[in-house]
Amino acid sequence: MKALFRPLARAETYTRWLHLIVSGVFASICLFVFPGTSAAGPLSWAGFLVLPVPILLALSLIPAVRSAEGVQARLLLIPGRSSATSREGGSGSGAGRRGSSDERRAAGPAVPGISVAPARGWAERGHTALWLLVRVLAGTAVLVATVWLPGLSVWLVTGPGGWWALLTPLPVVALAALVVGVGAAAAQAARWLLAPSSEERLAALEERTERLLEHNRLARELHDSIGHALTVAVVQAGAARAAGSAQFTERALAAIEDTGRRALEDLERVLRLLRQDDPGSANVPRRPALTDVERLVESARAAGAPVDAEVTGPLDRVPGPLSREGYRIVQEALTNALRHAGPVPVVLRVAARDAVLELDIRNPLPAADAARTGGSGGGSGLRGIRERAALLGGEAHAGPADGRWRVRVRLPLDRLP
Repeated sequence: MKALFRPLARAETYTRWLHLIVSGVFASICLFVFPGTSAAGPLSWAGFLVLPVPILLALSLIPAVRSAEGVQARLLLIPGRSSATSREGGSGSGAGRRGSSDERRAAGPAVPGISVAPARGWAERGHTALWLLVRVLAGTAVLVATVWLPGLSVWLVTGPGGWWALLTPLPVVALAALVVGVGAAAAQAARWLLAPSSEERLAALEERTERLLEHNRLARELHDSIGHALTVAVVQAGAARAAGSAQFTERALAAIEDTGRRALEDLERVLRLLRQDDPGSANVPRRPALTDVERLVESARAAGAPVDAEVTGPLDRVPGPLSREGYRIVQEALTNALRHAGPVPVVLRVAARDAVLELDIRNPLPAADAARTGGSGGGSGLRGIRERAALLGGEAHAGPADGRWRVRVRLPLDRLP
């Protein structure tokens, strides 16, 4: 028994009822607007069903009608089932177009299987026309039942009397069953006829892929920045405790403070990007680039690692993506040197010449570490360096060479993937 009455306790049953009644009201308006069709008889019923058809066919030719029907179907036929991460009902204009993405977000949360995009072809217009016909015919039936079945219950009580009164609940039960059944059928029809096209589904997939790639990039940046800050802090704190000098401790604390402040700036920038979901926002701090590499060198030197840095070429002319990713590669390489080898001498070479950006970072590698590493180049940091280089059309090599650990990266300046 509970299963029979459970649909009556759901809000969607009544929103679907409203959706269907509105469709029936539209048919009623069409009936009474045309003279001579409001009289009782077969002509009235034929007009009730036929007169809306030309109007619905004309409306289906308007691309925006599909959007309006999709929004209504989401809000009334399938309320409360939206998913902020599902974009199958997006505008279908392709990933990477920030304006189109804003339009999709403005259209409201997506419901799987129902699109709010305008009709872009005759196939979608045909589906819209069929949906409008189904909606109006089903709504007309529900509207008639909503008006006549409660009246029939009243007539059974006040009319014939006697045992006919025992049948009073039946029209109400029939109305409830009709509303639940037709509402569920209308929701399913909306999923079929207002479903996203293959182009929309492909665009939604591309957008989700772009979003995942952006989040992965932000995760790598956060890993590099926070990892660098923590490594510098650990090395500085250990060196200060071993030195036992108040002057050295003061310098170490200043270096830890400066590195931590920069890491917090990076963390704030990444969190803003994740909250706003808009990498182009003017409120997001500028990402560091190779022109800021001196910051990394000073940080490593403050941690006790003598860094022999040589920067050649016009780094300010390096394209933005290459410059920013190059900065992160240098940061990760210096962090690895401090983390695994300690405050050892590091040789850093950054050169932009002959349409190639070269990054070369070398530091002493103890024999035990070289034997343990075996040139495999494992670790998430090194994997991130290789991924960055590959995405930019370059190559990266990391491993022991002549008793040193060497990271060498070559990125093309004349082409971007």
